[in-house]
Amino acid sequence: MRSTNSVVISMRLPLASGKRLKRMANRHGWTPSDASARLVEEGLRRSEFAFIDFRDSSAGRQACLQGSTLAVWEVMLLLRSYKEDVMGVSRHLGWPPGKVQAALNYAKAFPAEIGEALEENDNVDFETLKLLLPQAKDFSVGKKKPR
Repeated sequence: MRSTNSVVISMRLPLASGKRLKRMANRHGWTPSDASARLVEEGLRRSEFAFIDFRDSSAGRQACLQGSTLAVWEVMLLLRSYKEDVMGVSRHLGWPPGKVQAALNYAKAFPAEIGEALEENDNVDFETLKLLLPQAKDFSVGKKKPR
């Protein structure tokens, strides 16, 4: 969310909020200024896009759909497999179509962010996954092995 064009805006926070901001910044390896800018940007995006929220994940901080465990990029992965059929994905997830459309709207507004997540997902193969999850087993459908 960093931009080369920026403006300095000073703000006053209650002491407890300032401490919480510093803890969050430390947890993520950010400066308090970066953390506050990120939180403001996320708040603006929440107010501009229906059903969008932001959460920490193992892949970093991500735009997610409220009331679900899915990140926007994951909904876009489903939309890609359904050839952008919002109604089909809506039925698949048991969601109202507007919630799926909200993910599509967000992805169209922030294509680099969502594209990067999709590309990262596309680049993970089963061998890489096994390094992260040693218990993973391949259940792919194929020819039966002779007994």
